[in-house]
Amino acid sequence: MFTGIVEEIGEIVSVNKGADSAILVIKADKIFSDMHLGDSIAVNGICLTVTHFSKNTFHADVMHETLNRSSLKNLKIGSKVNLERAMSLSGRFGGHIVSGHVDTTGVIKTIQKDDNAIWFTISPESNVLRYIVEKGSITIDGISLTVAKVSAKDFAISAIPHTVKMTILKDKKPGDLVNLEVDIIGKYVEKLMSYKKPIIKSNITMEFLSENGF
Repeated sequence: MFTGIVEEIGEIVSVNKGADSAILVIKADKIFSDMHLGDSIAVNGICLTVTHFSKNTFHADVMHETLNRSSLKNLKIGSKVNLERAMSLSGRFGGHIVSGHVDTTGVIKTIQKDDNAIWFTISPESNVLRYIVEKGSITIDGISLTVAKVSAKDFAISAIPHTVKMTILKDKKPGDLVNLEVDIIGKYVEKLMSYKKPIIKSNITMEFLSENGF
């Protein structure tokens, strides 16, 4: 589980691609202070498992499903990535509940400055807009952000300078692909509301009730 508060920007130093998978080697600084084999690290919002690490690099396997669902397939040597370690129970919950399981990708349509803020308008690739609500939370490349506007085709967020500076948002341009994870609470509510209880057939009939004094 993550919060969407990016700890640092890492750099891809190696991409070993298989037929439908990949092994990423990522260089970083801060996140090694308490790293262990098997730890979960959010890389651009995607929960990956540390399979090997050294003084300033760690390895992570990326499976077929993850490549299909995310922008990790576009990473190359030198690419910058947002990094966040799994949430500590003793830490502050500064963002929102982020699972690290990306729902889809989106394309940045426009980037506009608005005084000290920067607006990013994003068009999702699949039907996830029903989960995105104004003033709700959205995770973009692992960053917990507040939705400022929603239309029938896209949504927009307004980022403060600090968020842009401390994440890979500062390198983004129109046409770039980003990973999106919607607020998981909405998906659970939708599932529960659409659940239909199975009809249980009973041998009790009106005749049976009448014969037994009901």
